Parts: sequence; C-alpha cells; structure tokens
Amino acid sequence: MRLRVEFTTEPFDLDEAPAHALVAREVIEAAGLDAVDVGPFGNTAEGSADAVLTALDTVLRRTLEAGATRISLQVNVLGEER
Repeated sequence: MRLRVEFTTEPFDLDEAPAHALVAREVIEAAGLDAVDVGPFGNTAEGSADAVLTALDTVLRRTLEAGATRISLQVNVLGEER
C-alpha cells in the first residue's frame, strides 16, 4: 500500500525556521520517500506504508524533542504499491 502524509509542526516562526521544522525537513528528506515537498507551512511526502510510517515515527519523536508543541498530520491511502 502507498501512503501520502501531510504534516506541520508548531509553533511557527516567520523570521527563521525553528529547530523542530529543520528536524522535520531532515528526517523527511533522508527517509527515501517519493514526492517530497517541504515548505514553511507544511510538508508532504509519499511512499510505501512501511517507509511513511517509519518516517512519521521518527518525525514525531524528533520534532517533539526539538521543541514542537503541536504536530498536525493527515495520512491518505493512495492505493497499492507500484
């Protein structure tokens, strides 16, 4: 199964990226996922269920450790693995 994840970490800082946002970017870009789009107000990525769920576990743990006070996420099933 393939999944798409969309997530944001807070609090926002419009002047410079907070540590938790930088950690999220690092984890998602290193996870080997497809269609990665990292932005200032949200991030998206696609991949196999195992890869996405593993990356999400790491994102949640590391961004909370880096000061995130809220993480919003949405996971969508895209279909079977190609």
